Amino acid sequence: MADVLVPPEITAEVTQILSNLVLGDNQIRSSAEKTVNERLEQTPELYILAIAQFATSADTELMRSFSLVLLRRLLFRPISAQRLAIYDQLSAPVIATLERILLHSLLHEPAPVVRHKTVDTVTDLSNYAMKRGRPWHALQSQSFAMADSPDVHTREAAFRVFAGCPNLIMDLQTDAILSILQKGLQDQQSTEVRLASLRASASFLSALDLSQQAQALALMYPMLNTLPTLPHPKLPPFLAVLTDLAGSNPHLFRPHIPALLAFLPSLLLPVVDAGPTPTVARPNPGAGGSSFAFPPVTNGNGSSGNGADEKEVPGEDDEVRKGALEFMTTLSEAKPGMLRGVEGWVNIVVRGCLEGMGEIPEDDTETWLEADPAEDPTDDTYPHTYEHSLDRIACALGGHAVLPPAFAFIPAMLASHDWRLRHAGLMAIAAIAEGTSKVMHQELGKIVDLVTPMFKDPHPRVRYAACQCIGQLCTDLEEVVQEKYHEQIFAALIPTLEAPEARVHAHAAAALINFCEGVERETLLPYLDSIVERLLKLLNPTASDPSRQPKRYVQEQVITTLAMVADASEATFAKHYSAIMPLLLNVMQNANGPEYRKLRVKAMECAGLIAIAVGRDVFRPDSQTFVELLMRIQNSPADPNDTMLSHSLIATWAKVCQALGEEFEPYLPVVMPPLLRVASSKADISIYDDDEEHEDRDGWESISMDGRQVGVKTSALEDKCQAFETLLIHASTLNARFGPYVQQVLDLALPGLRFYIHDGVQEACAMLIPLLISCGKNSGTLTTQMVVATLSQLINCIGSESDSSFLASLYKCFYDTLLVLGGPAALAPEFRAGVVEATKRQLNALAEKRKARGARPAHEIREEREDLALIQEMEDFAIEDMSKVLRAVDAPPELMIAVSSLRQLGLNLSDWESEEEGGS
Repeated sequence: MADVLVPPEITAEVTQILSNLVLGDNQIRSSAEKTVNERLEQTPELYILAIAQFATSADTELMRSFSLVLLRRLLFRPISAQRLAIYDQLSAPVIATLERILLHSLLHEPAPVVRHKTVDTVTDLSNYAMKRGRPWHALQSQSFAMADSPDVHTREAAFRVFAGCPNLIMDLQTDAILSILQKGLQDQQSTEVRLASLRASASFLSALDLSQQAQALALMYPMLNTLPTLPHPKLPPFLAVLTDLAGSNPHLFRPHIPALLAFLPSLLLPVVDAGPTPTVARPNPGAGGSSFAFPPVTNGNGSSGNGADEKEVPGEDDEVRKGALEFMTTLSEAKPGMLRGVEGWVNIVVRGCLEGMGEIPEDDTETWLEADPAEDPTDDTYPHTYEHSLDRIACALGGHAVLPPAFAFIPAMLASHDWRLRHAGLMAIAAIAEGTSKVMHQELGKIVDLVTPMFKDPHPRVRYAACQCIGQLCTDLEEVVQEKYHEQIFAALIPTLEAPEARVHAHAAAALINFCEGVERETLLPYLDSIVERLLKLLNPTASDPSRQPKRYVQEQVITTLAMVADASEATFAKHYSAIMPLLLNVMQNANGPEYRKLRVKAMECAGLIAIAVGRDVFRPDSQTFVELLMRIQNSPADPNDTMLSHSLIATWAKVCQALGEEFEPYLPVVMPPLLRVASSKADISIYDDDEEHEDRDGWESISMDGRQVGVKTSALEDKCQAFETLLIHASTLNARFGPYVQQVLDLALPGLRFYIHDGVQEACAMLIPLLISCGKNSGTLTTQMVVATLSQLINCIGSESDSSFLASLYKCFYDTLLVLGGPAALAPEFRAGVVEATKRQLNALAEKRKARGARPAHEIREEREDLALIQEMEDFAIEDMSKVLRAVDAPPELMIAVSSLRQLGLNLSDWESEEEGGS
């Protein structure tokens, strides 16, 4: 087939356009972009080919690279009103010419960086063509030839192509594929070739199903054997490839655990030099006088020292350690049952985390003390990776596996001469608390005894870590800690509110929030006065000492803590109301500058919580002032940089409603319009091509979908969810007095049941709908049309819902709505028939899921027991709510028999012996 020729004048025009596109002048660049779009709409074929030719003929690497990136972006982008991508509008001769140009670039491009761009374009083109049933055979044959080339860069490009489109090699004999990939993995000349081949091998294995993988398992040996011969600086990218494979296909590593365990510790636990080191611990308390060092040293020359003697970990070694740690952590998360019982695995990874957590720069302390926690420059050098990995390991493997190796080291760390190890020991307890809570509570008394003395540590960062540790324990072992150990904790925590360092007393106030979230009112009351007294001193220190100016972040934290203390102590807080509420109203009145945004919203929310706690009789004298301040704030000019205000206003109005009850009704005309506006907002979505650069924006999440990056503004979704939850509060508090808004809110709540990109919105709507029907019935505003629309939407949603958790909510919503309407007698025959038919579909779907689950191999069920138990529990909830509806509508007996049979299809997971009896 003859090549399609591009006229010289188009080549010249494209050369000029592309040169303009890379200029810094925005006006020239915008004009060039407009010209490109116009030409592609008019004659896409010639201009696409001209851009491709420029990618091989341009004088500079920059222009060749840019042309390839642009080509890749344009080819698969729809143009004008036609939704067809440009590629799909090209004729066969043009596609053939385009492919020939790109193959030429792939083989002959001299610059590696440009060739990598060619690979990206070629693989995208191949994958896109394959989806349309047009395999690119010439690329396959050329890539195989390139894999045998004597030129290193050519070989690397070949394996990069295989990595980007594994379909090119999927149809070959397995032995032939393994031979090609193994040859690349063992390339003697180039690390880059070995890395590209490793990526190709991982991509190939990931594309296979389980039966095909079984025939290719031999590939894992040369893949893993790439590691031991590499120089340290080269290891991280190899480890990253294997980490991705471990996350998606952890079973492939099962036969290789012993070999990994022989190799990885040398990366994760660097040998400690002989000589003075600050990481030699004091004797282990309670160990009968025996001593051990943390970290263990390799000979007997270690001695205690000060922080200045610490051996610095070179940046390259640290990246290798983090790479090894991430691999071990990811594999542990992906297949915990495979690794819990492997001797040495947990010990190594836990010890590696603890060592890393102790590596805080010694000279950071003064900077840390002066910093605002939200803008702390020392945060960049804090060992977050090791702390986060310890948390992940604990959550994955559980308490029986993680607690013994962790507490082989932690007591000695807490007794160390080096403050950094004492700090690390406390942060380690905080990190593992969530994942090990079911086992940790058995030894909680001993742990509290270890932690509480650290509140008197001479180093402020250790005292800060003690606050963090206690706060985390209060959250992860909620109620147990508060009920059994409140005396010890308060004896340590309350005096820390008077610590001389702002960072420390602010964090003590933060830890009180965690304590109050799980405390019984009677437990808190004896300490209430001393807590509030100290918090007020922090909030308004000038009352006793005019020279003391509080840090703003301390005031923000104290206000938040006062709110939680008020919420936990309820009406008893009334004795402190007169001292606190005027301070909060003063903040709302006067904190107007941008630097006071956070303080103002904290004061609003705190005042609202205090109003609920003390009740309407105590709050009433201040309610008018409070409401007027809220209205003034709401009506003030919007500040686009204030992302908290709208959210906080909605939350505070809801608190005022709860405090005032039916007396809140006159304020609904002020509150409802902005609330309904947020509840009716659409999802904010941006779509990018995969290679298109886009900024990471706060409040957005990015997901990959059909070769494109889809950005979802999650902050807006959270606001929408909050709006529905607030409507729930208003409707339940006001009931009949909410009647004028029932129709408007119902029109939003019914579609909200299908708001699939945020389950919080769906759940709030499911709870809101029966309340709206009740408000409408009691106020006389409920119409037949509302009832018909509600029951129709609920039945449609029940019939199509695939999430068992939300299915339970839908059945509960239907049942509660039915009761409000007057019970089964109020249900028209067509709706009874509709819910029965929808339930039949759900019974069939759930039965298929349970049968498929029961047919899985025994070892998979055993290893995934906890996840399967959670899935089955959600289904059981749905089945229970389904049964209530079926009984209520007097469904045919055969359906109740089907429900009983469905229950019996569930896995009896208690028969499966867990690797870790007792969970985590």
